[in-house]
This record gives sequence, C-alpha cells and structure tokens, in this order.
Amino acid sequence: MHKGAPMKMPRKKVSFSTIKRLMSYITHYKLQFSLVLVAIILSTAAGVAGSLFLKILIDDYIEPLLLDANPLFSGLFTAIVIMGGIYMVGILATLFYNRVMVVIAQGVLKKIRDEMFAHMQMLPIKYFDTHSHGDIMSHYTNDTDTLRQMISQSIPQMFSAVITIVAVFFAMLYMSVWLTLFVLIFIFFQLQVTKSIVGKSGKYFVKQQAALGKVNGYIEEMINGQKVVKVFCRERQAEEDFDRLNDALCEHATAANKFANILMPIMANLGNLQYVLLAIVGGALAISGLPNISLAGSGTLTLGMIASFLNLSKNFSQPISQVSNQFNMVVMALAGAERIFKLMDKESETDNGYVTLVNAKYEEGVLTETKKNTDLWAWKHPHRDGTVTYTELKGEVRFYNVDFGYAEDKTVLNNITLYAEPSQKLAFVGATGAGKTTITNLINRFYDIADGKIRYDGIDIKKIKKDDLRHSLGVVLQDVNLFTGTVMENIRYGKLDATDNEVYEAARLANADDFIRRLPDGYNMVLQGNGGSLSQGQRQLISIARAAVADPPVMILDEATSSIDTRTETIVQKGMDSLMQGRTVFIIAHRLSSVQNSDAIIVLEQGRIIERGNHEKLIAEKGKYYQLYTGAFELE
Repeated sequence: MHKGAPMKMPRKKVSFSTIKRLMSYITHYKLQFSLVLVAIILSTAAGVAGSLFLKILIDDYIEPLLLDANPLFSGLFTAIVIMGGIYMVGILATLFYNRVMVVIAQGVLKKIRDEMFAHMQMLPIKYFDTHSHGDIMSHYTNDTDTLRQMISQSIPQMFSAVITIVAVFFAMLYMSVWLTLFVLIFIFFQLQVTKSIVGKSGKYFVKQQAALGKVNGYIEEMINGQKVVKVFCRERQAEEDFDRLNDALCEHATAANKFANILMPIMANLGNLQYVLLAIVGGALAISGLPNISLAGSGTLTLGMIASFLNLSKNFSQPISQVSNQFNMVVMALAGAERIFKLMDKESETDNGYVTLVNAKYEEGVLTETKKNTDLWAWKHPHRDGTVTYTELKGEVRFYNVDFGYAEDKTVLNNITLYAEPSQKLAFVGATGAGKTTITNLINRFYDIADGKIRYDGIDIKKIKKDDLRHSLGVVLQDVNLFTGTVMENIRYGKLDATDNEVYEAARLANADDFIRRLPDGYNMVLQGNGGSLSQGQRQLISIARAAVADPPVMILDEATSSIDTRTETIVQKGMDSLMQGRTVFIIAHRLSSVQNSDAIIVLEQGRIIERGNHEKLIAEKGKYYQLYTGAFELE
C-alpha cells in the first residue's frame, strides 16, 4: 500500500430495521410477489417431482426391461414424456418468476430514487457544503445497483432455496431416513464452513461500500478541479491521494471478495464429496440388506431409490450453496441500503414560517389579494383569530444584533446591525472571510442566525415561508451553474412561465442578447457540461439574465461581475443599473469601481461592521475604505 495513513472504517453490522424498511418497498408489489412465490413453489415442486419420478423410471420401467427378452419401450417413452412435461413446468415457472422479479426490482429502485431525490431537494444547504458530491452521487449509482442485484437475483434465489430445502428434506425422508441422517450430518459440516467464511467477508462488504463512496467523491472533485490541478502541476499529488483512497477500497474489496469467491467452489466440491460418499453409503446399505426406514414405511433399498436419493441430495445441498453465495450479495446490498436510508433520514430543512407572498392590488386604498399578476406583491399574514392582514412588499431589510457561526464554536458574524431601505443599493466590502457572503446567506435563510433578528418589511424572516422568501429574492452568484438545455431554457429557469419576449428583454437588460444571437443556434443553442462551450463572462451574463427575468423586488449580487473583463463590466454595469432600478439591492464586490454609486457601503472586518456610508463620506473619513480605494491596503 502507498505510504500514508490507511483509511479505517468502523466495524458495523447491518441493522434489522434496514431489512424491514427495504421489505416495506417490496410489499407495494404484493400481487406480483405472491405470483412469484407461487411460481417458485411450482418450480421447486417440479424439481422434487422429477427426482422422485426417477425412482419410478428406474425401478418400474428401466430395470424390468433389462430382464425382458422382448422389451416394449412404449411405457418407458410415455414415462419420459411425463418426466419431460414436469421439468418443462419447472422451466416455465422459473422463467416467469425471474421476469416478474426484474419488474419488481426496477419498480422498487424507481420509488427509492424518487424518494431519495425528493428528500435531497428538502435538505439544507449545509448538508451539501459538508458532504462530497461524488459520495452523494454514489447513492444513486453503486448503492442502488447493489439493491437491484439483490431484489432481482438474491431474494428469489433465496426464497427458492428455502422452499427447495424444505420440500427436498421431506422427499428424502420419504425415500430413506438413514440416508437423510447422513446428508444432515454432512450439511451441518458444510454450514460450519459457510458460517466461518461469510462471517469474515460480510464486514468487509460494508466497508467496501463506504470506501467506494469516498473514491467516487474524490474523482468528482478532481474532474471539477482538473484545470486547477494542471495549473499548479499537482498531477502527481492528485495521483498519490487517489492511490491512497483506491488502495483502501482495494484492500476492503479484496478481503470481501476473497472470502466470497472461494465460498462457492468450496461448497461445490463439498457437494461432490457428499455425492460420492452418499453413493458408497447407499450401496453399502443395499448390499448389507439393512431394512430401509422411510415415511412410507420400511422395505428394501433399491437401485432406483439410491439414484433418486442421489439426485435429491444434490438438490438439497445446491440451494444451501446458493444461499451461502447470495448472502454476501445481500450483505453488500443492505450496506448500500443503509447508506441510502441514512441520506433519506437526514433532517429536512425546517420551515415554521406561515407568512406567504401573494399577488396584490389596491381597491379603494385597501391592499387586497388577487390571483392575477399585477407586479405588486404583498406579505399575507394570517392571525390566530382567523383574520388576515397584508403588508406591501417594499424590500426593507434590517439586521438587529445578529450573531452567526457555521460551527457552534466559531463565530463568523458578531453583533451585526444594518438596514437597507426600499430601493436602496447596499454594498458590502471587506477582505475574504470578513462575512460578506454570509450576510446574504442569512437573508435568504440558507442558514439561520444564532442570535438577534432579521426583519423583512418589518416581519421576522423566520415567520416567512422559505419558498416565499426566496421567491422575492433574485440572486446572481459568483459560481455560475447552467443546466443541460437551450440558452432560452436556462434564462427562463428564473421564471418558468416567462414568455419569449420577456426572455429577450431580460437578456438585453443584462447585455447578453448580442452575443447570444451570434451563437450557432442563438437562443435555441443547447448547452451541456455547465455551458463549457461558452466563456466564463458569457456564462455569467446568462446568469444575470436569469435573475433579470424573475423580476424580483430584492436583488443579491455576489461578485456578479467578477468573471467579466473590465470593458464588458462597464457595459454590463449599465444594464445592471437598469435592472437594479426601483429594487433593494445587496452587492458583494472586490472591485470597488462597481460599488461607488451605492447608496451605502458597509465595510466588514472579521465579522464586524467597522464603517458605513456612501463613497464620498467614506473617502472623506480616510478610514479602511479610503485605504482600500487608494491602494494603501488591498483586499486579500
């Protein structure tokens, strides 16, 4: 193994609750599963009947024909046809239940993926900030694939094996108690071998799934950061880190599959050994003339009985080998299921808000609710006495003594008190880590404050439903995310019911219309790979247009022009000014040229507000902003 600390995974057994929960999904297909059980019983019955019929075939047809001078084969032919019909029923039943189990498996996986994805949409931003995206993706790929194999293959095989073992056991007792006792003693020895091997492999399958998630997470991280890796010539370091994770995966997978892969050959050879020893014991009992005791009574052990019993013993030991082999698959699948359910059990983003955002209009000076889009919004505030009041959405945001930290032991914002009047343009300036983006994260409630209050149009934002709160905010992030689809669809993402003309107008406002029309298919050009075919500036312009089409009363611009060159920024800034007209705007910027015309500039340092005022006021005070502006002190 490559040097470095090996990845240690805690030993953990799959809980019974995981099995019970997984079975609850399968029970949605009660009718299909009932038919599967019937088909498995038919298949098993056909196998046992075929083995029992072998005794009749040998003792009643083949053996008498050997002593007959003029044998007639018509009876033998009829018996063979009957035997063939029995096996055909078994074949058709096996084909049926395997096909139905595939349908059940895919249906269960679809439901699990749907529920997992739906729940993932309800998780707080904190979850995605603290978990590798590749590891999350592994839940949808590797973990669900292990479930597919278990449901479509392992479960029917194990059910079939159990039914076969019970049926064959009674069939063997019907044939011979002595030979059955010999088989049971030998099977007990096989089970001890199986228990030893499976016990060693099961724990490694759990570790393997966890290690696989870590490897996938690292690969996803490296793919996203490949340019950074190459720029800093860290290919070798990336390889070494991957080797360490991959070695850990290899170690756990090797340990798990080493035991799993030797199990089947060992069981198969033990089954062959049993077959040989059983033939010797059966022959010895027949020659010795020892009375054969069975459920049918006592008698002589015949050649047909021995041949039939040998076939039954094969059918008895084979399912045990199958169960042993499938057990490893089940353990691995349950480990994957436990990871999936762990994601699904993560606490959803809490929302105790009850104030909603509605379309409004004034009737005789009174603000009322309407279903029509009036470009006037209001907060609908229900009261305990059943009455409802409406507050016009103006975009006034105020912080009162707000404290916040991403971790309990580390405060990021300290005693933040600020205000933004309606239609006011507020800019945050400060070094990296000063808390600028954190403030905007608190406004849209990606995170909730530890202490203090934030009021939006006089309403505590904790009382506003998160969906409605965020619907009133337009956000342009520094990191642009474009989705697979046309340029128009990506802009329309800000307002799904926007008309084509509204999309064109938003693009013109963001100064994106000109370059979009020069694209090969214009607004209908399909973007893939997060818009990799476009420049960073073009992608940012589309992101700005997306916010513009939403036409929100409050805008948050988090380094919105950081990826645009200075010349383009000047042009875009004019469009941005038009976009910001009549709205409350929060701007985060390192380029001080983009915030000079702000109504108020707030300077942050180590999570505290140290200065506030417009450009002229702060320059006259010759404080930290003055130092930043004149270059006496540069932003980190």
